[in-house]
Amino acid sequence: MNQLKKLLIIGSVWPEPNSSAAGTRMLQLIALFKEEGFVVTFASPAMDSDFMVDLELDRVDKKTITLNCSSFDIFVEELNPSVVLFDRFMMEEQFGWRVSENCPDALRLLDTEDLHCLRVARQKAFKEKRPFMEVDLFLEEVAKREIASILRCDLSLMISEYEMDLLTEIFKIDSLLLFYLPFLVDPLNSKDLVKLPSFEERKNFVFIGNFLHEPNWNAVQYLKETIWPLIKKELPEAVLNISGAYPSQKVLQLNNIKEGFIIKGRVADANEVVQHARLVLAPLRFGAGIKGKLLEAMQCGTPSVTTSIGAESMHGDLPWNGFITDDPEVFVNEAVLLYEDEKLWLQAQQNGIYIINNRYLSGLFEDDFKKKVIGLQSNLRQHRLNNFMGSLLQYHTLKSTKYMSMWIEEKNKKY
Repeated sequence: MNQLKKLLIIGSVWPEPNSSAAGTRMLQLIALFKEEGFVVTFASPAMDSDFMVDLELDRVDKKTITLNCSSFDIFVEELNPSVVLFDRFMMEEQFGWRVSENCPDALRLLDTEDLHCLRVARQKAFKEKRPFMEVDLFLEEVAKREIASILRCDLSLMISEYEMDLLTEIFKIDSLLLFYLPFLVDPLNSKDLVKLPSFEERKNFVFIGNFLHEPNWNAVQYLKETIWPLIKKELPEAVLNISGAYPSQKVLQLNNIKEGFIIKGRVADANEVVQHARLVLAPLRFGAGIKGKLLEAMQCGTPSVTTSIGAESMHGDLPWNGFITDDPEVFVNEAVLLYEDEKLWLQAQQNGIYIINNRYLSGLFEDDFKKKVIGLQSNLRQHRLNNFMGSLLQYHTLKSTKYMSMWIEEKNKKY
């Protein structure tokens, strides 16, 4: 991987590690490539935000690009990257054909973050008050777009084993086009535990999540209407602190001191908040990917109660960092039990540490990822020949995307 020198990341947004797990994930990927001597350029059509990371401090070149504009062609041809990483399939749709035309030898990677089509299909099923079925995936337009993007890329980075299985078994994607790369963290040991607040030093419950993400907003509503009133009845002195970036007015108006339901909004240090809570509540009823909030809870030594969606693909066959249930009454009972029983709480904490050390350590994945990239670059022509459906989609789908983009560019010109 040392022979690779230039990485271009095309992001849908600028990384905000203090706002979402996706921002943290992106910085992990940047660090992986930089360790191998890459010069990294991060480009995005998004507006700057107050909470975006200062990329220049991390020695990453920042470039604002424009949708449906040939200025990108000039930029990418001059940059001539060895590897292009698309942040989510929408960026591959917009810029993939331009990369393919101007830098045909660049390795094209897609970071899916999560399967958008899975999240959308589950959300639709939830709103229709029926169970999600895998056949729902075939009915979503976003599935057709997302799967096409995966096929057009040389490799897609997957964060969830369940989603990898969906792609290979349901959509018949060749496993050689996929690579499992979850969140990457440092190991935890007994010395790290000693530094964390003890059971007695902690109090109250916490939910944390970016409110621009619909599953988080839905979970907060569920907590407010169903879960929290029942917990509060059992634990009258307890407080639930709701933290997260971008709370709208409809979120803020749920604040109720009398009920112990406190909307904190954005916090400067999420780790500090989670470390001092005794329990994380995450009653997610739809969604996809793996949940950064629950991995963060494990890192902070904080047990959690969540749903099957929340814990999906996170712990394998290992015991959970607390409890998993989709039944609201059981959810409440187990939250109260875990909150009050120190012995049970300590065991849950140990479970979380074991999950981290056996499933998320950087050392478990870094070398294999580097070898994968090297192998693809040295054998890219044959890899693409083996992916006939991808080349077919390059020929047809990107032609339509290309000419739509050119039409929009021409339409936007002022004569």
